[in-house]
Amino acid sequence: MATANARALAELRARRLRAPLLLALWSLLAFEAGGGIVIFVARLATGATPGEALHVAAGVALTALYAVYQWRHWLRVGSQRGLHFTIGLLAASFMALANLTGLALGAVWWRNRITGNAAAAAYPPALSAVHNIGSMLVLTFVGAHIAAVLMRDRRLGRS
Repeated sequence: MATANARALAELRARRLRAPLLLALWSLLAFEAGGGIVIFVARLATGATPGEALHVAAGVALTALYAVYQWRHWLRVGSQRGLHFTIGLLAASFMALANLTGLALGAVWWRNRITGNAAAAAYPPALSAVHNIGSMLVLTFVGAHIAAVLMRDRRLGRS
């Protein structure tokens, strides 16, 4: 019986990991992380911000997609407790912080484009710092959340 339950849990997990919404979310998150690192390093090294328009557009898409995903995810797991839950709350909190500060930075970028100032946007340093640090914390806690969920599932499969 335990083997059948473990197999059912593994099949359910595999279906969830292949869900189009989750795959789109992971793809956008990976794109945003890579693009953000490129922009961060290029801005420090050369003062340029390559791919900034694409980063802003993908960030808006990521924010919308994440809101849908997180709503569905919360409805499914909101009553659970444990390490995976606590780490997931941290990941979600930092994702909200990164998304909200990203949208605020995107508004600065958009305002500069509307006024015809195509030069690099003058981002508020504190807002930019919170966005960059929050983004790094997102990646840290999302990875830790996934690891904690996998460890929980492994433990449940053995009991």
